[in-house]
Amino acid sequence: MSEQLIMMLTIFYAVVTLIVVVVAIFFTLKNMKKQYTNTLTNLERNKNLIISGSILSELNKVESLINNKDLEDKYNYWKKLFKELKEKDVPHITDELIEADNMFSYRHAKDANAHLAKIEFEIYMVKSRSQKLLENIKEITLSEQKNREIVTKLKTDYRTIFLQYNNNNKEDYSLIQVPLELQFENVDKLFSAFEMAMENNVYSEVGKIVKALDDTIGNLKVVIEEAPSIIMMGKSLIPNRIKEVSKINTKMKEEGYNLDYLKIEHNISEAEKKVADIFDRLNVLNLEDSIFELKTIMDYFDQLYADFDKEKIAKKLFDDYYRSVIIKCKKLKKIISNISNKIEDIKYSYDLTDDDVKIISELNHEINECQNMYDEVIIKYREKETAYSRLSKEMEIINARLVKAEEKLDYTLRSLGSLKEDEIRAREQLDEIKSIVKQAKHHMDTFKLPIVPKNYYVELEEANEAVHNLIIELEKQPISIKVLNTRVDTARDLVLKVYNTSLEIVKTASMAENAIVYGNRYRTLNRAIDSGLQKAERDFFKGNFKSSLEYAINSINVVEPGIHKRLLAAYKEENKQEVR
Repeated sequence: MSEQLIMMLTIFYAVVTLIVVVVAIFFTLKNMKKQYTNTLTNLERNKNLIISGSILSELNKVESLINNKDLEDKYNYWKKLFKELKEKDVPHITDELIEADNMFSYRHAKDANAHLAKIEFEIYMVKSRSQKLLENIKEITLSEQKNREIVTKLKTDYRTIFLQYNNNNKEDYSLIQVPLELQFENVDKLFSAFEMAMENNVYSEVGKIVKALDDTIGNLKVVIEEAPSIIMMGKSLIPNRIKEVSKINTKMKEEGYNLDYLKIEHNISEAEKKVADIFDRLNVLNLEDSIFELKTIMDYFDQLYADFDKEKIAKKLFDDYYRSVIIKCKKLKKIISNISNKIEDIKYSYDLTDDDVKIISELNHEINECQNMYDEVIIKYREKETAYSRLSKEMEIINARLVKAEEKLDYTLRSLGSLKEDEIRAREQLDEIKSIVKQAKHHMDTFKLPIVPKNYYVELEEANEAVHNLIIELEKQPISIKVLNTRVDTARDLVLKVYNTSLEIVKTASMAENAIVYGNRYRTLNRAIDSGLQKAERDFFKGNFKSSLEYAINSINVVEPGIHKRLLAAYKEENKQEVR
């Protein structure tokens, strides 16, 4: 490629790039201009909305209502504010918008945007003042309609309250009849004052009168609904409760109950003060929290009945524990005393350590503690300064500790008793073990074996040695029960082992002999059978009864399959006949 062509291409790409940049700048500026124009238009629209025709219309309404100095002063003040908005604030914003437009025209876009933000804030502030002015004016122009609607509803409520008062039994309101009727008169006066204020356009006073009517009628409604209940509880129910509670309190104290912890006299005095305070407030028709406070007092006295019942139940429990606990204490102490007197003999007889029997001294200490606690409770009872609910609770704790100690003592007695039982059982088992050894020897004697296997003599010697050790342990003083039980278990296991061995030897030898005798009928039929039976006879006389039986059965199976089962059945039948 020639240098001239390269140069032309370079110039072409440069021109294209320049065109793209210029076009991009053009569209960017165009877009900025469009956005700015939209913002300026919106601000202009918002500025024009500041001065609402409603303000002038409402001011004209106020002007027609002026018939007193106060309302005239307000009208002049609002007119002045409206004039400032129209002739000062709005023109100022117009000038600011023109200045912002000039900035943008002279390519001061950054400053123009900052100026637009400032103008937007000023429009917001001026518009807020305009809306506040309109709201203040409407409070006067709409006052009559709004307040009349409120007062009409209040008159309906008042009429309902007044009828309810007159229709109810006026005796229910006897304590507050005078202040209540004075309050009715006050309401009538407030309604008259409202009409006069509305007639004279004294709107600054109307709101106060409506508020006073609302508060007064609302309070009257509460008084009419709640006063009968308050009077009934304060004059009838609570005094009756106080009288009943005082009577029960006096009677129970005479019977020996200590009820000081309930502070009944103090609480009765406080309740009477509270009721008096509630009636003082009721005379000025102040019922705030009165129902709640009276119900709280009622709940307290109702709870006292449950406390009285609790004390009566506690007295019955205490009376039961009063006798049963000391009886249980004495019984356990007597048992422990008897054991303590014999404990040294028991320790010597059964080789027990101090740790093995320390539970006795621990139990003795525990029961002595229980008795001391019992004595302290009895002292409190005799002083008559502690409630039965407290005394019975303490007795319950003592009784629980005694029950636990009794369980421990019962377990200890069973443990000590089992030592003697183990000794007796060991002597009984010694006789059984000796009997089993004799039976094993008898088994061996009932069948004349050509030779007795060596393992029988080994096991018999081990069994005899174990029996001998058991006899030595039983003759010892003191006896170690742990060692004795081990000796019994060892001797029993070894004797049973030799017994089973004797049974197995005799059984196997008998079956082998019967198999050989039975197989003799087949010797001449088959040389293999004869050879097998010869091996069986040879092992039989050597004392290898098991292998002898195997040779004999394997030989006979050639001609009589299943011979083993028949031999076993024959052996069992033979044993049955011997038993008979």
